[in-house]
Amino acid sequence: MSLTVVNGLPAHVLFVHFVIVLVPLSALALVVCAVWPGGARRIGLLLPVLAFVTLGSVPLATHAGEWLEQRVGSGSLVRRHAELGDSMLPWALGLFVVSAVVWWTARRSAPAADGTSAASWTPSTVVRGIVVVVSLAVAVGAVVDVYRIGDSGAKAAWQGSYSKTATP
Repeated sequence: MSLTVVNGLPAHVLFVHFVIVLVPLSALALVVCAVWPGGARRIGLLLPVLAFVTLGSVPLATHAGEWLEQRVGSGSLVRRHAELGDSMLPWALGLFVVSAVVWWTARRSAPAADGTSAASWTPSTVVRGIVVVVSLAVAVGAVVDVYRIGDSGAKAAWQGSYSKTATP
């Protein structure tokens, strides 16, 4: 198995599904943890780890997609999909960075084990508000972008390639 072919088929078709699942999942986890710090403390390190895996899946899918693009011909739909695909990495990086900030903030402001308020640092309402707004912006941007990329990829792969009526 290489990073371009899996079991004789283009790996992009497989790897892109990781991105399609992980980006919305990471975005949802980020927003929940940003809005609900108790949830962030419960989820703990899983939040930035999930976002890191998501970040890693994007270049994997992009690399396999570039390999595939060289083998399918570069029509306008394929070029559009490739251009949009290049925009996903900054969103995935944003998900990771903001997830790490949310995790760190929740960890630093966690109550002591005995339930007392012995947090080493408590974020102000303004800081929490900024974190929530940035989390929402990055999450929505990433999900919208992955949708746009997926839609353009589906059009590039399927437009004009099937019959609207069933074949006998």
